[in-house]
Amino acid sequence: MPGNYPDRIRRLPLYDGRFDAYRLEAGGGDVLFASYPAGTSIEPHVHDTDNHGVITRGELILTIGDDETRYGVGDWYHVPAGTEHAARFEVDTDEIEIWFQP
Repeated sequence: MPGNYPDRIRRLPLYDGRFDAYRLEAGGGDVLFASYPAGTSIEPHVHDTDNHGVITRGELILTIGDDETRYGVGDWYHVPAGTEHAARFEVDTDEIEIWFQP
């Protein structure tokens, strides 16, 4: 899996989902270390978790409703639980995303 993560993170279990990520289970949620190749698009969907993330390489283009926002390296984003959203990545991108249980 691509991504510029330390060896310790690369030894975490892989996330079994729509994208490539290493998964760290934590009390009350999960932490995902995700990588997206350029051209990746994630269709509109909803999570039952409250999601916060930070971009560590590349750029996330996040769409919520009619609003499209670009997040670059060091930028944090938030998708509240139950909110429909979509994402796309025009360049290779890594992020750390925290999924908090309601």
